[in-house]
Amino acid sequence: MPETIKRPGWDEYFMKAAHLVAQRSTCLRRKVGAVLVKDKQILATGYNGAPSGITHCEKTGCLRQKLNIPSGQRHEICRGLHAEQNVILQAACHGVSTRGSILYITNNPCSICAKMIINSGIKEIIVSGAYPDIMAGEFLQEAKIKIREFKLEPELTEKETIETEVHKNEVPLL
Repeated sequence: MPETIKRPGWDEYFMKAAHLVAQRSTCLRRKVGAVLVKDKQILATGYNGAPSGITHCEKTGCLRQKLNIPSGQRHEICRGLHAEQNVILQAACHGVSTRGSILYITNNPCSICAKMIINSGIKEIIVSGAYPDIMAGEFLQEAKIKIREFKLEPELTEKETIETEVHKNEVPLL
């Protein structure tokens, strides 16, 4: 009798991909990854960080950090784009429709990203971490975007465990 191969389920597979994508982030405060999926196929990926051709925050420093601005506030003074913005932009750059797709994100979206998600036709969001933006959840609920939480099994590195502890007081959208 052949040995059974243990394969990850689709949610685990795509969420692990989102966490891997997050490792490309150049943000000094939070590493976020996003994977856009349709019909069990990856359409695009995105992570948070400075736009292409712009100096990364590791060289310029983080103005929000210097000014002690709490997470989820004053997005306009950040050099970076969010992972959700980048995944939608990557799809657009390559002529890939986002309509009817599913977005796997390592953290709940902010209200700006929630509005972009709504207008891009994404039908469902699957998240594994919280983000302090109540308005985003209200927007998504009103637009009838399905939101699910999917937590990966604890195979975390020490660094990821520390980062999780730093953000543990944030409010989930669910």
